[in-house]
Amino acid sequence: MNEYVKIIENDGSYDVVFYIDYPEILAIGEELFQINQNAYMNGYNWEALLDCYITKYAPDLAFEFEADSEGGMYAAYFEKSEDGANAANAMVNIIKSLIENKESLFAFVREYGDEIDWD
Repeated sequence: MNEYVKIIENDGSYDVVFYIDYPEILAIGEELFQINQNAYMNGYNWEALLDCYITKYAPDLAFEFEADSEGGMYAAYFEKSEDGANAANAMVNIIKSLIENKESLFAFVREYGDEIDWD
C-alpha cells in the first residue's frame, strides 16, 4: 500500500497526489464515516480534513501549497523549488502517518470533526 500517495514532478510544480480509491483507504474512509456522519471521504473531504490537520499540527505548511481535489483523489501543488520539494515531502509524510496510524486519525476526527469544513 505504498503507492497511494506520491510526488509527481512537473515543469513548474511538485504535485502530491493521494489516491483514495485503494481498498485500504476506502476502509479507513468508512471508519471515519462511522465516527462522523459528515466524513464521506471523497477527495474534497480528505482536503477538508488535511486542511484542518495541517492548520493545527503543521501551520508552517499551510501556506506552501494549493489544493485541488476531485472525487477520487486529493491533490496538492507545491512550488518547484527546494522549499517546495521539502514541503511536498512533509505533506507526503503527514498523509502516510495518518494512514499508517489510523487510530490517531480517528482520534483527530473525534476531537476536531465539528471544526472540519466537510464537503
